[in-house]
Amino acid sequence: MKIFSTTIYSSQWQAVAFCALMTLALTACEADTAQTLEQRNWQLTWSDEFDGPAGQSPDAAKWTFDIGTGSNGWGNQELQYYTNRPENASLDGQGNLVITARRETFAGSPFTSARLKTQGLFEQAYGRFEARLKTPYGPGIWPAFWLLGANITTVNWPQCGEIDIMELRGQEPNLINGTVHGPGYSGGSAITQGFGSTDRRFDADFHLFAIEWGKDYIDYFVDNTLYLRLTPDKLPGEWVYDHPFFIIMNVAVGGNYVGFPTSLTPFPQQMTIDYVRVYQEAN
Repeated sequence: MKIFSTTIYSSQWQAVAFCALMTLALTACEADTAQTLEQRNWQLTWSDEFDGPAGQSPDAAKWTFDIGTGSNGWGNQELQYYTNRPENASLDGQGNLVITARRETFAGSPFTSARLKTQGLFEQAYGRFEARLKTPYGPGIWPAFWLLGANITTVNWPQCGEIDIMELRGQEPNLINGTVHGPGYSGGSAITQGFGSTDRRFDADFHLFAIEWGKDYIDYFVDNTLYLRLTPDKLPGEWVYDHPFFIIMNVAVGGNYVGFPTSLTPFPQQMTIDYVRVYQEAN
């Protein structure tokens, strides 16, 4: 497998530039620098398999929605209006949840999409968090599977901590990024690393994205290949990953991370999620 990156960067834009150079370098040779997968005895603590009839909204006992635009507090200069409509988030009747970004005028915004979260319903410190999904693609499309510190209502961001298990720039469908945001290393200074290959697009098929998180480490995986380990000594600021986090899944349109949609961006765009599962170590 041609691995783009094995170095931690303090800037998302630096990481992208480095990965572009690595793409050229790796066309002539194979590089397999992934670390060894550690086997642990995991016990399932929470999951959603998204079984149900087509058009049904996701289980309200497991998911709630963020509603509105960036003015509600999540910023990033995104263009979409997040709704809880089945048109933007519903089951497909084949065991999947589909989050759909649409080009349509809604409440003054030019696009709609959905942002689901388990805040107030489920949170956990440490363990394995995973989702099997297929990403959308296209310039200006920004899908993400991530965790946010459950204490955000008392200490605010980034002190609460943020763990981005998977985010993708739609214009780079063969590259995903794993990232953490915390005090002293957030926004454009977040700690991030890319993973991908020149011969695989994450929108072409389902892939398994996961972290395994312990007291003093966060391991990042794609299809059970470990490509990044973060530890307190690798961060320029405080390690704030010692308390429960909740899950978020969304598809943003536009924003300062991806730029804006172009005439080459087809709509609607869909992120299709087969399942989300959370585990703790049995011991």
